[in-house]
Amino acid sequence: MSGPNIFIEAAINGARTPDQHPNLPVTPEQLAAESLAAHRAGAAVVHMHPKTPDGKDSLLPDTVAAAVTAVRHAVPGLPVGVTTGYWALPDAQQRLEAVRAWPVLPDFTSLNWHEPGSPELAEVLLSRGLGIEVGIFHAEAAASWAESDIAQHCLRVMIELEDDADIALADDLLDRVRAANSPAPILLHGLNASCWPMIEHAGLRGVQTRIGLEDTLTLPDGSVTDGNAALVAAAVRLLG
Repeated sequence: MSGPNIFIEAAINGARTPDQHPNLPVTPEQLAAESLAAHRAGAAVVHMHPKTPDGKDSLLPDTVAAAVTAVRHAVPGLPVGVTTGYWALPDAQQRLEAVRAWPVLPDFTSLNWHEPGSPELAEVLLSRGLGIEVGIFHAEAAASWAESDIAQHCLRVMIELEDDADIALADDLLDRVRAANSPAPILLHGLNASCWPMIEHAGLRGVQTRIGLEDTLTLPDGSVTDGNAALVAAAVRLLG
């Protein structure tokens, strides 16, 4: 959501599979529809995982191109990002080659710094003019990223916390990332049980945040959401 104090990224599907939620978007048409709904609810940008028809993440050129093209057609001008998650193509060289072959480019990609081959992939992403949302999961990744040349060239630094993360860990990583003096804005988000507490803490700490079916399937009251728009709307209310 555009505004002086609120920036929400919608992470509309993640590595989840359709058996986890009936409205998890998989096809290009579903990704487009959920992106539009999330944007109308207040999301400033969308992050998605292009998928094969059976719901598995894919970095292959045709799959990425179809997903990005569909979202761009449905929501012209909306910045759209995709994953480069190592699990989707667990070979560092093949991952590089797949990204090099993307015929349709998103606006940005996420890049989990602790994954094999990420520094090399970062150079390829930058050479193709793509923004990098670097994912920092722990202190070791924060230290390695801070010492790299990439720290000065990221679009966004995402502090990505697991289910059991607490506020102390979030603050420790925020301090570590800020000490790197990167010009990139910081985004804080959690997963499942830590999702809503981290959104609230992001508001308190004045950093960007993220919400969507990738991060949680439930609303703040514990009820199962019907989709991404309801999650984004709940985050807007929480931060507002």
